This record gives sequence, structure tokens and C-alpha cells, in this order.
Amino acid sequence: MINKLLLIICWMPVAVNALPNDVTQPIQVKAQSVLIDEKKGLSIYTGKASVVQGSLTLSAEKIRLFNNQTKVTKVIAKGSKKQQAHYRQNQPNQPRFIEATANNITYLVNKQFVHLKGHAHLVQGFDSFSGGTLDYDIKNDKVIANKSKDGSQRVRFKIKL
Repeated sequence: MINKLLLIICWMPVAVNALPNDVTQPIQVKAQSVLIDEKKGLSIYTGKASVVQGSLTLSAEKIRLFNNQTKVTKVIAKGSKKQQAHYRQNQPNQPRFIEATANNITYLVNKQFVHLKGHAHLVQGFDSFSGGTLDYDIKNDKVIANKSKDGSQRVRFKIKL
């Protein structure tokens, strides 16, 4: 039963405005352990967990996938003290991958939105941004950076024109 459910979750489509063929690719999940709660629509992957779909890669110590029985709606990745959570995806009209690291990464699939929290850093093309929190609106190609609540992580950016 759990093996069948894991297989279903791993093959659920994720809609993102990234490379056109990313959407058609199966979701591949790797981890050292998994907990699946069918009633809550939640699966938790721990131990060097990774989620891959086409060019999209999300890796962390712990990854939670939320679904509504037909598709994944939200992914939350939590890094460890030794290794931050990592997001990477190829984007049309960008010379390089979009890459991001943070203590916690929340990916809202339907909104095509990535929220980075805690020592957040994002590289888009040849530009880089960092701060306490960063929001990346994939669909509208916008980055919003904010300092940390305690002010210790100020916003920094480097733009190459």
C-alpha cells in the first residue's frame, strides 16, 4: 500500500513556469526515510532528501510535500545546521540556472512562488541577492529581499548590467 502511494506521489505532475518540458517530467524523490499521511495529503522525506522534476531540483535534510490527491501544491524544504536547503531550476531567457539557498525554502506550486527564509541567497543569471528573507515570483520574474527581523541579515545585492 505505502509503496503504491509513494509511487503515485512521485509521479504527480507539478505545474511550473520554467522550462516547458519540466512539467511533463515525473517527480523523483530520494531520501533515507519517508512518512506518508494520506488523510492530510502530506509526505515527509528526511535524510539528505531531494525532489527532482526536469531541471527543477530541491534538496534539504527534510522535505515535506503537500498534495490535494491529484497534484503537489506545496513543497517545504528545511536545511540542517551543516547544510542549507537548496533550490535550482533552469529558466527560459536566463543565461544560467536560478539557484537559491536558505535555512527554509517554501515552494508554492500553483502560485509559482519561492519563499526563502533564514540566510537567504538567490542567484539569477549574473545577479545575486541575499537577506534574511527572499521571495522569488517565478511567473513574474521578480525578487523581493528583506532584512532579518533582528536586523542582523541586511539586504545585499550585486547586479551585472
